[in-house]
This record gives sequence, structure tokens and C-alpha cells, in this order.
Amino acid sequence: MNKHKLIYIFLLLATAMTAQNVDEQINALNGELIKLELKKTQILEKLEGLKFQRINRDLKAVGLPSNNFVEHSAMILEYSEAHEQAAWVAHIITSDIISGAATRSNDFRPDPKVSSGTAVEEDYFLKFLQADSTYKYDGFGYDRGHLAPSADFRWSATALSESYFYSNMSPQRAKFNREKWAELESMLRGYVYDHPGVQLIVVTVPILKEGLPVIKRSINNVSIPEQYVKVAIDLTNNKGIGFIMPNQKLSYPLESFAVSIDEVEELTGFDFFNLLDEKLEVKLESQIDKKAWFPEMNKGDVEPIYPPSLPPAHFNTVQSKRYVGQGKIITVCGTIVSTRLSKKGNLWMNIDKQFPNQIFSVYIKKEDLVNFTFDPGKEYLNKQVCFDGKIQDFNGTPTIRIEKEGACRFLFDAMKAGE
Repeated sequence: MNKHKLIYIFLLLATAMTAQNVDEQINALNGELIKLELKKTQILEKLEGLKFQRINRDLKAVGLPSNNFVEHSAMILEYSEAHEQAAWVAHIITSDIISGAATRSNDFRPDPKVSSGTAVEEDYFLKFLQADSTYKYDGFGYDRGHLAPSADFRWSATALSESYFYSNMSPQRAKFNREKWAELESMLRGYVYDHPGVQLIVVTVPILKEGLPVIKRSINNVSIPEQYVKVAIDLTNNKGIGFIMPNQKLSYPLESFAVSIDEVEELTGFDFFNLLDEKLEVKLESQIDKKAWFPEMNKGDVEPIYPPSLPPAHFNTVQSKRYVGQGKIITVCGTIVSTRLSKKGNLWMNIDKQFPNQIFSVYIKKEDLVNFTFDPGKEYLNKQVCFDGKIQDFNGTPTIRIEKEGACRFLFDAMKAGE
């Protein structure tokens, strides 16, 4: 065998040994990764379990509405057998929701921890399997409304899944559940987003009482609450707030339903957060600082004027919606919170809420601005003003067109004239 052939054979053997060594290293590293992933899973499970313990500890530490409760991974509730839903549900919105990735599980099911049994699917609707393997649904007209919302638990698939227990469901009208109730839930999560490191302790209560109507086709006679309440406290910044909301479509802004926790206690008869230091409890439950919870109010947004405080035949911005397209001249009053000139030179004034959340708008065309002896955009800004006109719909917003100065007046003047 010549020298060149020997070198060639040697190179082949060396290459084969190198390839084998690379494969072994890859397999070894893959094995290490599998071990690390397993270790990571074990650590995350342990961490989640500790978070569950902390949530339940913190809920009990502030004082729950009663001592007769059922404890789940991340929520505590008392079940009302007479009404087949929770009398109250307590949970915590933690900063973990910011990075949480768990999504809706929709695994509605009875609560196994309620010994008397809970509501079931047939209390809300019936479904029938069709020949094509799809289901036909026969609804009873009410949403299965979460008391503690599933999105508050998206940091844990376990806790999120448990939020679908029927013990956490209450029959809500669709327009309420999917609009203002959902907005309230989102607002409280937004508070946690805006305050890094803060957690909110939340208690949700359906107002249960004798004589409530029930879902007629419900097999367990589930009661239909007329009102729902939530209370929330931030112990980092010593802030507290409550909400009382009727179970119906709501037109007023969410902040209109904000009240003190004391007012919620008076309605429910519950003593919330009763294990806190007495001075702190009084401070949290007596305050009603809406600007702390609604950032837009710090930028100039205000609540619609309280209707009984207006002169006769005067309406606030929410009431104006019922007159859209009727061709009837009415008087609408509110606070001008922002103004702007359009590209065409028309003056737009938003009332009570700034763009893009405006409740009501007033516009004066460029050619009509000469009918004013002053600049209405500057004169009316941040003032309570009344406008006379026909209500039109402009991109979903009730709107009045004003052509002359006489169709506008300050609310104070309107009230004085009505005396």
C-alpha cells in the first residue's frame, strides 16, 4: 500500500471519528436540555403553588365577608345554595397578568368543592347533537357571567380553568356582561398595568335577596340578580373603590357607577376587609377618589351632569342619545373638555369626554363662526354649556350643529333663567 493511500485511509477514519464525536456531543447536549426543561417545569410548578398560597394568605389576612367559604387555587368564595351561585367571590389581580399567556379555557363545569352541588350547563342553555356532529343550542337568554373574571388569572392555566366553575357564574344580561361589566374588569386590570408591582384585592358580589326572578327553564332555579357590586383595594398606595351596577345595558360612563366601599357595605350588609387596621380600613372604605382609578379624568374628562340638577327640558350628554335622528330641537348640557379646528376650518367641541371617547360633540361650520362675537372654542373650553339643536349621528357620536351664538349659553345662565 503506497503512502498516498495510507494518508487517504487515515483521513477517512479521522473524519468518521469526528462525525461520531459531533453526534455524541449533540445527543449529550439535547439530553441536558431535556433535563433543564424538566427542571424548569418543576420549578415553575413549585413557584405557582407558592403564589397560590400567597394569594389565599393575603385574602384571608384582610378579612373576608364571612367565614363560611370554599377555597380554590386563586379565589375564595361563599356559595349560596338558595340562589345557585356565589354570594361573593374574592380574588387578587397580581402583576403576573402582565406577562401571563394562558387563554380562555371555556371548560364550564360544576364546582367539585361545593358539597351541596352547584348550577350546571342546563341552567343556562340546552344543546342537542345533530346528525352532522354539530350542536344546536337553545339559550335561556342570559350569559354565564364571571364574578371573578378569567382574564385576571391568565398567569396560571390552573387558576384560569377554575374560574369556569359554575360557582363563579351568575346570569347576566348580554349587553351588561359584554359591555360595562367587561369594561369594569378591564379597568381594574389596567390599574395593575399602570402601577407596576401593585396587586388589587377584589371582592365581587351579586346582590342576592328573596323574591328575585329565576331563569324559568333553569333546572336549579338560578336567581337573576338585579345588581352587581365590586370592591377593590390597593394596599401599596392605600386606595380603595367600589362599584354598584344594575344588571342591564348601561349608557353612562363607568366612573358614574363608582362609589365608596362604605356605600357597597351598606347595600350588601357585608363587612369587607374587617381584619385590616381600623384606621386604614376607615380610610380605604370612606374614600371616593375617582381620578386615582380613571386616568382620563386627570386629563380633563368629567362625568355627565346629574340629570336632576338640570333645568326642566334640559338633557345631559347620555340622555341625548335617545333623540338621535328624531328631528326634534332639544337642549343638551355638558362640559366642553376639548376643542379643535378641522382641516376645513370647522370648530369641533367634545363634551364630557375627549376624543376618541367623546360622548357628545358640537360643531360649528367655518362660515358660521362669523355669527359669534367671541371665539367659542376658547370661551367655552372647560365650561358647562348648553346647546339647542337637532341631534344627528356622526360616526356613532350624537352631535349638534350650531349656527349662531343664540343657540349656546352657559349652564349657570340657563339655570338662572329657569328659576
